[in-house]
Amino acid sequence: MKKAVFYCNINDMKYRIINFGCQMNKSDSERIATVLENLKYKLASDINEADLIVVNMCSVRQSAVDRVFGLIPKFQKLKTKNEKLKTILTGCVLKEDKRKFEKSFDQVLKFKDLLEYQPKYQNDFSAFIPISNGCNNACSYCVVPYVRGPLVCRDHREILEEVKNVVQKGFREIWLLGQNVNDYQSPTDSSINFAKLLELVNDILGNFQIRFTSPNPKNFSGELIEVMAKSKKVAKYINLPVQSGDNEILKRMNRPYTIEQYKNLVKKIREKIPDINLTTDVIAGFPGETKKQFENTVKLFKEIKFNLAYIAKYSPRPGTAAFQIKDNVSLKEKRRREKILREIIGKYA
Repeated sequence: MKKAVFYCNINDMKYRIINFGCQMNKSDSERIATVLENLKYKLASDINEADLIVVNMCSVRQSAVDRVFGLIPKFQKLKTKNEKLKTILTGCVLKEDKRKFEKSFDQVLKFKDLLEYQPKYQNDFSAFIPISNGCNNACSYCVVPYVRGPLVCRDHREILEEVKNVVQKGFREIWLLGQNVNDYQSPTDSSINFAKLLELVNDILGNFQIRFTSPNPKNFSGELIEVMAKSKKVAKYINLPVQSGDNEILKRMNRPYTIEQYKNLVKKIREKIPDINLTTDVIAGFPGETKKQFENTVKLFKEIKFNLAYIAKYSPRPGTAAFQIKDNVSLKEKRRREKILREIIGKYA
C-alpha cells in the first residue's frame, strides 16, 4: 500500500473528518484528528475549506454506504475549485465496498494502530475511550469481525491512564467502548475482566460518570451487575441488544442466548438496579422473519418496556452468513415493522 497522502508536514493545510457509524468510529475519528494535528493540519470549519477530507465510514448498514456514495459528486465539485484537495476513505470498509470506492477517493486506508494515539476529543464533556477493538463473535448479519478483525484488548494500565488524563482535563462523562465490552480481559493481567476494569475506573478520583457500550447478553455476568449496582460513578444505564424477540430468528442470527435467558437477565438487572435505564438494539425484517416471529418481538417490547430502542431495518451485507439467505422481507414490510416497534417504545419512553 502506498504512503498515506496526508503524511506530509505542510503549514496552513486544513482537514475535515466526516464520520459515519458507531461510537467506536467516533473514537477512531478523534485519533485521526490527533494524527493530522500532529502533522500541523488545522481543522477546517467545513468541507468547503478543507485541503484534506477523511471519511470514516461504516459498512455495517447499507444506508451508511449509500450516504458515502452521495458525497462523491460534492467532492468532485470541490476538487475543481481546490486542486490541492485530497480525499481519504477509512473505517469499517468491506472489501466489496472498498473496490467500489477506490476510483472515487484518492486513497482507501485501514487504521490499525489508532489506539496508540491520545486523541483530540470532539467536545470537552464526553470522552470516548476504546478498551478493545475487533470481535470474536460471529453474528450472522454483522461485518465487524471482517472489517475490524478479531478481538484485541488494550492494557488496563493504558486505559486507566487515559481516563485519569481526561478527568484531570475536566471531562464529566467517560464512555468505555468495545464491540462487546463483556469480552474484555487485560492482556497483562488475566484477573482483570470488564467488571474489574469498571471497578478500577470507578475508583479514579474525580467528578465524572462512567458509561459503556456495547455488552452482549450472552455473558453479562452477575459480577458485572453487582459492580454496576454498588459503583457510584457508573451510570444506571445499559444498552442490552436483543436483536429479535424470537428464538428461531436469534438462532439464525447466531446470537447465543434465548429470549427466556434474556428476560431472566433483565429481571436480575432490575432487581439489583431498580432505577436502571434500559435500552436495546433490534433488527426489523431479518431474512425469513415471519409475521408471527415479528409478533414475538412486539410481545417482548411490551413486556420489557425498554426506555429506548435503536431499530434497524435489515440490510444484506456481503461476506456475512446472512447474506446467503434470501432477503425475502420487503422494504415496505420492514418499515411497517419498524414503525410498530417505535410506537411501542413511544408509550414507555
